[in-house]
Amino acid sequence: MSQRPIYLDCHATTPMDKRVLEVMLPYFTEHFGNPSSVNHLYGWEAEASVKKARTTIANAINCSPEEIIFTSGATEANNLAIKGIAEAYFNQGQHIITVQTEHRAVLDPCQYLEQLGFEITYLPVKKDGLIDLELLEKSFRPETILVSVMAANNEIGVLQPLKEIGEICQKNQVLFHSDAAQAIGKIPLDVQEMNIHLLSLTGHKVYGPKGIGALYIRRRNPRVNIAPQLHGGGQEKSIRSGTLYTPQIVGFAKAIELALAEIETENKRQSELRNQLQEQLLNLEGVHLNGHLTQRLAGNLNVSIEAVDGAALLLGLQGIVALSSGSACTSTTTKPSHVLKALGHSDKLAYASLRFGLGRFTTSQEIDKVGQRVLDTIKSLRQATIRN
Repeated sequence: MSQRPIYLDCHATTPMDKRVLEVMLPYFTEHFGNPSSVNHLYGWEAEASVKKARTTIANAINCSPEEIIFTSGATEANNLAIKGIAEAYFNQGQHIITVQTEHRAVLDPCQYLEQLGFEITYLPVKKDGLIDLELLEKSFRPETILVSVMAANNEIGVLQPLKEIGEICQKNQVLFHSDAAQAIGKIPLDVQEMNIHLLSLTGHKVYGPKGIGALYIRRRNPRVNIAPQLHGGGQEKSIRSGTLYTPQIVGFAKAIELALAEIETENKRQSELRNQLQEQLLNLEGVHLNGHLTQRLAGNLNVSIEAVDGAALLLGLQGIVALSSGSACTSTTTKPSHVLKALGHSDKLAYASLRFGLGRFTTSQEIDKVGQRVLDTIKSLRQATIRN
């Protein structure tokens, strides 16, 4: 059996931690009850487990358990936040502010709302991927109802200044939503300190199961109203109907618990590995770092390479390393990364980019091997171009 490629695509998804799987397994067979079945032991067991998980997740971001609404993932959480606010606050205004480098799960709902008559301001970013706070402040209008800025970018790993953005939104009395799918368990998140009103989370970016996420919705100072996007059995305070998936919820909470317990040591270890790879690659002429040098996720490295064909580059690395040139959610499209285009890259340079997503199980030996293989591939492609 041939050896599997080295996995460096942890921004697309992470392998489930065995410790997470271990706590989930009993809820598939022994404790399989429906949390909404309140008349017998099986339902009580499931309800208690969901309650405990909700508390764990709430503590992770400093909110109350009642403010956590479970969803199928961050995409649904983003849609619920953006569309739910648009519908609930329609009479107060139809203007939303977001950023050009957001995930499609934010940009596409915004574009959908534009078709319904909403006005969306798409803020540009600076060359390092950070937004201009002064430009944000100038973008507010009397009819602005929501600002949506992601915590950590899924392609270039840039960390936006959430606290400062929250302060600006508070001053303008506008709701602040953040997609924290890539951030939870990797950076400290405090919705009170950061003045965040809505926060989207997911499990599979933090060594938990796929198919589970959550939306934090503030209940006081101010109380945020949101229009449901799924109607049915009235679960989750009728904000998100549907039978709660107990095994996924239990696993989600365990994944966050483990990530927070190990956040300092993991960030230090991944930063060292990332810097090791970064030093290897940037020593080669024509290799450029994308995004802010230090204000980024510990496990993220995104580079663009001059004088190579992007497709040929990925093909040359196939079978050795599993990575991507951009978001996994848009990897089937033929368009260059909208994130890299927003940084000012040409189509050609955006195509010739690599996103390295290091994770909990990445080793120094793997980084050495990948770094050398990437360098060899770049040199080989450039030489072939010269010959032709």
